[in-house]
Amino acid sequence: MHGEYKVPGGKLVVVDLDERDGVLRDVRVAGDFFLEPDEAILAIDGALEGLPATTDAAELAARVQGGLPEGTVMYGVTPEGVAVAVRRALAQATDWTDYDWQFIHDEPQSPALHMALDEVLTAEVAAGRRPPTLRVWEWGGPAVIIGSFQSLRNEVDAEGARRHGTTVVRRISGGGAMFVEPGNTITYSLSVPASLVSGLSFADSYAYLDDWVLEALGDMGIKAWYQPLNDIATDVGKIAGAAQKRVVGPDGGPGAILHHVTMSYDIDADKMLDVLRIGREKLSDKGTGSAKKRVDPLRRQTGLSREAVIDRMVASFRARYGLSAGGVTEEERRRAEELAVSKFSSAQWTARVP
Repeated sequence: MHGEYKVPGGKLVVVDLDERDGVLRDVRVAGDFFLEPDEAILAIDGALEGLPATTDAAELAARVQGGLPEGTVMYGVTPEGVAVAVRRALAQATDWTDYDWQFIHDEPQSPALHMALDEVLTAEVAAGRRPPTLRVWEWGGPAVIIGSFQSLRNEVDAEGARRHGTTVVRRISGGGAMFVEPGNTITYSLSVPASLVSGLSFADSYAYLDDWVLEALGDMGIKAWYQPLNDIATDVGKIAGAAQKRVVGPDGGPGAILHHVTMSYDIDADKMLDVLRIGREKLSDKGTGSAKKRVDPLRRQTGLSREAVIDRMVASFRARYGLSAGGVTEEERRRAEELAVSKFSSAQWTARVP
């Protein structure tokens, strides 16, 4: 069995092992990390050898830590990273490069249709009828997108939304409210097979699916990092928020993951505050007293046009994993348009948590 895991902000950890009689055998850990002394790598293998295959990630990490020689220095790798690679090997997880990725970047769509496309395309990936897909959104108008479990009245100032012509929609994933305007945000979705995140905890899957965009931002001169649970941050402010939804496959199969991210390119903070109700508790949790300071736009940090930022992000993804041009099929669009009306434009769905 073979498992790989890139430690967030670190290096690649690779584990090869056998499972015989319910225990780990012939464990070999490798990777492009740094480790001193040399014999520490053999100590890691020995700490894992013979453990029950059901050992969870926390216990695996503890065994690795406990087996290290005194004074061991690990750089680019952690005991937790080794444990995740082991669990991914046992889960027979797939890798990004195992797939033929498809790219979709269409004309502007209504907020409701974007919500519907996310649901339909991810369901198609879950059913095996669509390859893993990266979709970059173009917004047809200003919108507030609230999380699946948020209270509508607590998150949105209805009068402010009307005053600014802002459409309010509810997405299928959890997380917080996002304020978007055409040209001022960069939103994208990843619809991926569940096997891509096999062996990862819910929190680890966020970091894993965000890693490529952190490298893309780094190439643009932005030092960004994953901030648990679902933010991408820099030393001058948050620049993006992510959310996920698990979609079950046909007949209860492993299914797919929807991972979508909204990045602030040139946000109008005054308008955002007029439309969103941002509580003091949320601000204090982020370590700031002002909502304007919570979001730092990509335009200021990069000096690039929005189109240039998107092009560089897509090019980075393509260089890492491959990416071919694609599109929404007629059947997918038909189903999405129906869903946009029947579900995502309905008061019953939008106000399901009043």
